[in-house]
Amino acid sequence: MTTAVMDRPVLPADQARDPKAFVMPEVWDREVILLQRDHPFDEIMAERLFGQAVAYLITAMEKFGQGLEMCCGRLVDTAVHVFILDTRNYREFCAEHFHGGFLEHIPEIEFKYDGSVERTAKVLHKNGFPVDWPLWEHDYGKCGPCAPGQSCH
Repeated sequence: MTTAVMDRPVLPADQARDPKAFVMPEVWDREVILLQRDHPFDEIMAERLFGQAVAYLITAMEKFGQGLEMCCGRLVDTAVHVFILDTRNYREFCAEHFHGGFLEHIPEIEFKYDGSVERTAKVLHKNGFPVDWPLWEHDYGKCGPCAPGQSCH
């Protein structure tokens, strides 16, 4: 493992898990288009965000019940919400990758400012996903909107 600027761990390309491998190509394309339609993102940014959303959701499913209180910041959460609102595709994604279950999204009313966004990015990295550090660092000091103590995301 190599370390980049500002202690950003980077996985060698041949060891990184590809978020695109977890979503059908037509679903990937649809979510990227929805992000562009509903938010001021170009295709490159929408791809980056959706990739991080998928990495986050897969990691949340794989680490479910471990009490990690994972959460993403507002920027990555934009892509998570676009996916959740596309309910059929999100439900099918959960069924495929979460042992037939459904990963609940239970946001907390109050935002927490406890470093959980940074911790979550590091969990994604340890789980083998390439982390787009600027997208996560954008919200390091801001918040994590997920409910503490819940097995959700």
